Amino acid sequence: MFSTKLSVVPSASPMASPFVAAIALLCALMAGCSSKPIDPTSTWSPNKIYAEAKDELNNGGYEKAIPLFEKLEGRAAGTPLAQQAQLDKAYAQYKGNEQAQAIATLDRFIKLHPASPALDYALYLKGIVNFNDNLGLFGAISRQDLAERDQKAAKESFESFRELVTRFPDSKYTPDARLRMTYTVNSLAQSEVHVARYYYSRGAYIAAINRAQTAISDYRDVPALEEATYIIYKSYDALGMTQLRDDARRVLEKTYPQSEFTTKGFRSADNPWYKFW
Repeated sequence: MFSTKLSVVPSASPMASPFVAAIALLCALMAGCSSKPIDPTSTWSPNKIYAEAKDELNNGGYEKAIPLFEKLEGRAAGTPLAQQAQLDKAYAQYKGNEQAQAIATLDRFIKLHPASPALDYALYLKGIVNFNDNLGLFGAISRQDLAERDQKAAKESFESFRELVTRFPDSKYTPDARLRMTYTVNSLAQSEVHVARYYYSRGAYIAAINRAQTAISDYRDVPALEEATYIIYKSYDALGMTQLRDDARRVLEKTYPQSEFTTKGFRSADNPWYKFW
């Protein structure tokens, strides 16, 4: 006959268990505190945070400047300094190639501070972010025709500049905004012409005519319309539609009497339209 003997484990005393638990909790808290990063700005005044952030910004330390401006937004909430921190953060994000974050910061500023004396700058900076994202003043370095890019940013840039010019005609940022609006309109028109030229090069002459006519009907007094008219003329010629071809030729010669298209044809890649900027 087999029998099983159960071993009995002595239980801890009633007083020991709470004591051990308390010690364990204390150790855990101490471990947590020791691993928590120390915030060096915890004792700084808002002015000191701003000074440090500006130093980083001016020296190109955008990744360090952005969190400092964010801290300042919280420390100086409700003050002009907090508004300035938002704008400077947007600029740092823009310079740090964080265009989407910069636009989000500016949209938030515009929404929260519709009466801010710096609203004109916020609109201008938003236009600049989109302008450079899509167009870029140094696009010629990459040899890329600016009109070949996605025009969504160009349109958003134009809208920001237009709001600035309309609401703040006397702003110091308005003259430059007007110039950039003109440049952007030229880019948008040239984008249509670029597509029309593509259709023409592929033998899709009807599509080329339609796209060129869209540029002519949607835009006024921009350089791209000269080529649009030329594309219409060449497309009708390729289609053998002599009457419409001759009509387009007369319009081209009357509107652009010094046009080089009639003697040299399409521009080469070495002489893009946007070099006038």
